[in-house]
Amino acid sequence: MTMIANSVGAADPTQTRMEEMNDAPSHPAADVDELVFIATTDIAARTKGRSMRLADFEESTSLGWVPANLGIGSLGHIVDDIPYGSTGDLRLKPDLASLARLDGIPGRPPLSIVFADLVNTDGTPWESCPRTFLRDAVEQLRTEFGLTTRCSFEHEFVDRTAKGDHHPFSLQAFRRAEPIGSKLMTVLSRAGLEPETWLPEYGRHQYEITVAPADPVTAADRAILVRDIVYDLFDAHGREASFAPVVAPGEAGNGVHVHFGLDDKDGNTVIYDPSRPGRLSKLAGSFAAGIIKYGPAMAALFAPLATSYQRLAPHNWSTARAFLGLQNREALLRICPTNEIDGRDPSRQLHFEFRGGDIGANPWILLGLILRAGAQGLRDELETPEIVVGELDLDDKHAHLPKLPRNLEEALAVLKDDEVVSGWFSPAFLATYEAIKHDEFASVQARSLAEQCEVYARVY
Repeated sequence: MTMIANSVGAADPTQTRMEEMNDAPSHPAADVDELVFIATTDIAARTKGRSMRLADFEESTSLGWVPANLGIGSLGHIVDDIPYGSTGDLRLKPDLASLARLDGIPGRPPLSIVFADLVNTDGTPWESCPRTFLRDAVEQLRTEFGLTTRCSFEHEFVDRTAKGDHHPFSLQAFRRAEPIGSKLMTVLSRAGLEPETWLPEYGRHQYEITVAPADPVTAADRAILVRDIVYDLFDAHGREASFAPVVAPGEAGNGVHVHFGLDDKDGNTVIYDPSRPGRLSKLAGSFAAGIIKYGPAMAALFAPLATSYQRLAPHNWSTARAFLGLQNREALLRICPTNEIDGRDPSRQLHFEFRGGDIGANPWILLGLILRAGAQGLRDELETPEIVVGELDLDDKHAHLPKLPRNLEEALAVLKDDEVVSGWFSPAFLATYEAIKHDEFASVQARSLAEQCEVYARVY
């Protein structure tokens, strides 16, 4: 099975994919009909949807959905005072190019998953669909600036049930996670997600999984699948994985980092210029400047949990300031290194890494934000921002760098006051988002930090 990025040129990739799914062998240990889950991902970045028999699933299939479902926050209830109530209906309209089959989870039957766009009952796009938000950003970048991009998401998570010592990056830590690690890579590969690396990370019982770049919508779809496959696989082994930004006070943070480049419509890189600072072209510098400029206003959306701001702190290999850094892991936007061993060409490798996001951010929204902010930088013809080279010195030469909000409540206020970033969303979406996050902040702020971390560690 191939994902959308690999289906270009097929005579009828949708039909081929449907045939592959329906012809797949049944699970040997389960005498049940195979199901397909028609999925969306909401403001809380939880995968939701409805399932049906795969044998009954057709190209024209759509299923009912409710606008008020958007108002279900991280804590699992529909919040009060949102624009969507008990009336109204939507349809989950599957994007058949996203259809993937998950197989190899011990003791569980295979499952096909297809991502859906949320549409009105007449098929027109719904004003608050997160996936459409990303689709529109991609199309805007293409039509207005002639640009495309390939992206990938890098996930960090913790095995909360692991015992004993954990030595970062060690073979011992790698082997202790077996057979889950090998099975994870196998399940991801069979689902068409093109896994690249799996490793024990710096934090205690922390791991990282990366997949290959793809077009933006496919990359975000993959990000959603990766986290759900990790949850499923660890649970099947009696283990508990958590992607929460901080699982306990003082522990290393878990980020969701987004890697992306910039290409023209023919796929030629437009980011590289060896004559300029950071080897960034003027166009790439303007794109980066937009992300830096609007970073503080976007924080409520890319770092949307109360404990997100425990991770976004100085000297934490995370970011607390909005700046562009050369190979600097405390930058909001990092210029990544290139591999030039044996004469490899750096021009196709040079790319950015956005380091502010975490698991609370819907991947469609997160990537849509990055692309829209970059496009605004191009539109405003912003100059390349200061590129921080070397270690960050917040006590002296880098003290002037813009600060990110210090907590979720402050982040929501900054978002509301910024007409550009707020203007990217429908008023109803923004009102729903703010209601969810204010409700969430009110629910957890009275708890100790340890209790807050525990709440989010259970949810994510």
